Amino acid sequence: MNMRINRSWIGVAALALALGLHGCGGGGGENTTTAASQIVVNTPAAIAQMSADDYADNVNGVITGATLQRWKDDWPTERAKLGLTGKLVILQVAAGPAGAEYVKPNGTNVFTYLSPSSDWTQVRNNGVIETIQMVPDGATMDARLKKFNIDPRNDMIVAAMGTGNTGNAMSQGRIWYALRYWGVDRKNLAILNGGNQWLNGNGMVPGDFQATASTAPDTGTASVKSLLVDNTQLQATLQDLMAVVPGNDSNAKGDGVFIWDARSLSQYSAGEMVENGEDTNSDTAGVQACATAFCAPANPNNYMWTFQNAGSRQGHPFGTLQLQYTHMLDSTKGFSYRSKAELAALLAGGTNAAGIGFVGSDYQLVGAGNAYQEGDTIYAYCETTFRAMITGVASAVILGKPTRFYDGAMVEWNSLSHMLDKNGGYILPSDSPWRSDVRSFFRPATSATLVNPRTITSAYASSANAIVNADKAYKTGEAASGGGGGGAPSNPCGG
Repeated sequence: MNMRINRSWIGVAALALALGLHGCGGGGGENTTTAASQIVVNTPAAIAQMSADDYADNVNGVITGATLQRWKDDWPTERAKLGLTGKLVILQVAAGPAGAEYVKPNGTNVFTYLSPSSDWTQVRNNGVIETIQMVPDGATMDARLKKFNIDPRNDMIVAAMGTGNTGNAMSQGRIWYALRYWGVDRKNLAILNGGNQWLNGNGMVPGDFQATASTAPDTGTASVKSLLVDNTQLQATLQDLMAVVPGNDSNAKGDGVFIWDARSLSQYSAGEMVENGEDTNSDTAGVQACATAFCAPANPNNYMWTFQNAGSRQGHPFGTLQLQYTHMLDSTKGFSYRSKAELAALLAGGTNAAGIGFVGSDYQLVGAGNAYQEGDTIYAYCETTFRAMITGVASAVILGKPTRFYDGAMVEWNSLSHMLDKNGGYILPSDSPWRSDVRSFFRPATSATLVNPRTITSAYASSANAIVNADKAYKTGEAASGGGGGGAPSNPCGG
């Protein structure tokens, strides 16, 4: 039977968490005895930046090939204009096509290094569950600074795709996210707009490229500890998302929250609806309609094609709106970001030329004025917060909207269920306060044999903020707090 499952928030422990989480955040006395007293804690609004209407006018954030060409051709002059004293470091996630493999360095003050997405993600545990792709910890980030000899306070760091495609745009975003999260200033960080195959002839020429990358020297001495800002609010934890998800699956306006599902419509709906061409890079495919081959009455359970990572269920958190990440990019221009005006119109609830825009839980367009509301904080997610890097760059780096990335994403959220895995055990007990299934629309896996076990640290943890707490502590040298422990939480904010 094709069922939309909406369970109520059950259990005493779950109720305590739900009530307590809404009061989390802020407060606390200032510690003036350690390095913590020197660290500025930034809000998502402070971390966001507004792009110029023409990306060619940007000197950080999303930049054009012409800007990078100007920089690399005379970096000593250009860095002085930017108020910098260090190197130009280009981190390219993949090689470009023949003839445009790597942006050409000079080996003196301009360097281009190959740096795939695996450099910028890590398996980590939030105190409740282990998640496969999270922002790296402090020691790992310091190792990256050492590997590429980056001085994060004085260098300009440019994240580049190499070959332009959606996967490399995601990985490019992961570089920006990791560096910004750990405190690199916006003036030291740029995203090169478009892949090398398009940039070669659009702001750059064949002489701007070479066949090999620079050799990573592994001689850097800088540490993220020297960056005395706390940008950890760029990450929304499981605990943070549970605090803002509404009690029903409706488009709640006026609550200060905008939750953006960057995945395909088929994943958002667990196969109840698709967007034609949703898994292509085309913006011309058009209509949103029932996937008749999958959700017709004759095949009510044939929706497992929407599942990823052998999860226990598919669907979305209550209150989220969906617009697939591909609509932020122009595949005819090396998968560069669409214009600021186009992105702003989509975020507000408008549609593109193909009639595609944000949809809600009824799978209908929400309409102009009914998506993002001014003052909202955006919570961006996908399956592993790779696709959401693209939507998050659009909102946080181009449109200047307060944005947080739910880094655990649906690989984490869809795991936290009172459901059996293929070993015959429940992933979470029925009274765990971390059951996200009770705050979601979902369709369960058709058989427990299809569900992989998850690494659960504590089904009754007092906090799911262990990662952020550890990262804060890395900068101050203090012991991390929260993230473990047994028993139903008396204080779900931790501590």
